[in-house]
This record gives sequence, structure tokens and C-alpha cells, in this order.
Amino acid sequence: MTVFSNSIACRRRAAIPAASGAILCVALIAAAAGRPDQPGSDSVGIIDGEAIAISGPMSMEVVNGQEKTVLRSGSDVQVKSGTARIDLVEGGQVSICGPAHLSVLKSAGSLTIALDTGTVHVRVEHELALNIYTPLIQAQAFAIGGGPRDALVGFDSSGAMCIRANLGAIRLEQQLTGQNVIIPQTGDVFLFSGQLEHLRTSAGHCACALQTAKATPPPQPPSGQFARVEPLPPNEELIYQFVMPPLIYEANANVQPEPEIDPRMIVVIRRVRVRPTLIFQGRVEGDGVAVAPSGPPPAFSPVTANAPKAPAPSNDSLVNRVRNFVRKLLPSGS
Repeated sequence: MTVFSNSIACRRRAAIPAASGAILCVALIAAAAGRPDQPGSDSVGIIDGEAIAISGPMSMEVVNGQEKTVLRSGSDVQVKSGTARIDLVEGGQVSICGPAHLSVLKSAGSLTIALDTGTVHVRVEHELALNIYTPLIQAQAFAIGGGPRDALVGFDSSGAMCIRANLGAIRLEQQLTGQNVIIPQTGDVFLFSGQLEHLRTSAGHCACALQTAKATPPPQPPSGQFARVEPLPPNEELIYQFVMPPLIYEANANVQPEPEIDPRMIVVIRRVRVRPTLIFQGRVEGDGVAVAPSGPPPAFSPVTANAPKAPAPSNDSLVNRVRNFVRKLLPSGS
């Protein structure tokens, strides 16, 4: 009986780790199954720019019929020229003025921007911790009275670092010496060589304005509907517009796969100028003949009856003139 009881106890002790392992596996499977239904906690925001290059973790999402790039924690962003904008998930915006190079990290409600070159202008509305790291200086923005934070950090062409606290304050810390200083709200300073001893007051030394979101154009009509053709101005050539499905780009692939596009999904729109049709209405006739108007005869007027007759036209011939002259010379009785 002793041996039997000892074997039962050993089996119970061996079953406890097995049951714990099974429970752990079930929990991991459930967490993995529930993860795709929830938004990624490492999503930073949607980036938009004309000349940008992105590497590292990211994803593609369709917003208002357009495919957008969503930055995730660990993404590396390079703005070759112009500007770029990041619309943060929690609300707020990051404007990047290039040429610039930076990385974004997000962890436990904290956003960290590792800035190498260029200028960033960050505005945060919610309780999101904001830290901006440069090779020598760490800038931490904190709110005043629970208000928003608006900070500008960057480098100019000479290599001097610019810091501006538009809303809230900024705490600067030298990463090598640990020396720190606080820039109050509306403070604008710059420093050389990454040393806080060389801190100087500036007035608009660096510029990087926040960008407004561009209006999203309406999506193209599907192939089952007729596209509206607008008339073109005169003396303009025909324009053909091709509406194709969006292409897929894989950043991690060295060679992009061949796109699989169904030709039936391609819509060709020909824009032409419609000429109006000339239609004449009416009747063409020759020269008209003047006709006296037929009306009632004029009424008899006594004034007209008693009016003296008009004298007959006189004959001004030479014989009549001589005759009249002779009559004037002779007496009236002769």
C-alpha cells in the first residue's frame, strides 16, 4: 500500500506542471487570436509626404478610399526634401521639415523621437509623454495646467540646435554631463556644440510650421458607372485617363512581385470637348414691296373747302415776259 500511495503522489506532482503548461498555452493562443481584432498599441500614426523613405515596422491601411502608411514603433523616416506630416493616433501632429532623418519609438503611452538631422514641430493634445532625443541633448515637453504641448526642435544649416516652447515648457538635459535647464513657455533658444553653457536667446532661428491636412479627393467611380466628362477649353488635345486598382509595395522585399491586375478593372476615360450643334429656325425672304396702308378716307373739312386754290405755275418764257411788259406801258383803256 505504501508503494501504491507513493506512485499516486508522484503522478499528482507530475500532473501539476503539465496542467500549468496547458493553461499557459491556452492563454497564449487566446491572446494571439485576440490580437488582430485590437488595434496595435505600437501604432504611431499616419505619415504623408512627397519625398520620403520609410524603413522598419509599418503597415498599410485604406482611409477614405486611399492607401496610407501607418508608422509603428521602430520606424525610420527620411525626408529627402520638402515637408512631411505624421497624424498621431492619440491626436496631435508632427511636422517634419527636410532634409531630415529620424526614428519614432512608442512604449507605455510615451512617444520618443530620435532626431538626427532636420527640424520637427510637434503638437500633442492628450496625455502622451513626449521626448525628443538628439545626439547630445534630450528634450522633454511637459504641459502647463493640463494644456496642449507645442514644441519645435531642430538643427539649422550651421549645425546649431534650435529649441522653441510655443505651448508648455521644455526640459533640456545634456546626455553626457547630466546638466539640465528648463525652457519656459514662449521661450526660443539655440545652442552650439550641444553644450548648455552656450545657450543663447533666439528669435525665429529655425522655422517649421504645422501643416494642415489636405482635403481628400473623392474616390474614382467604379467601372459600372459613367464618369462625368468635363468640357475642355478650345485648342486643347484629347486627354485619356486610366483608372487602375492600387498597386502593392512591400518595403522588406528586395524584388517587388509582379502585380496581379485584372484588365477588366481598368477604366479608360476619354476627355473631349463637345462642340454645340448649330440649328437655324425661321424663314428667309426677298426684298419687300412698299404698300400704302389701306385706311378710311379722310373726313371732309370746311376749312379745306374754303381754302384758296393754289396759283397755277407761271410761264416764264421770253414771249410772256415781253407781253406783260407791253401791257404795263399801255393805258388800261386801250
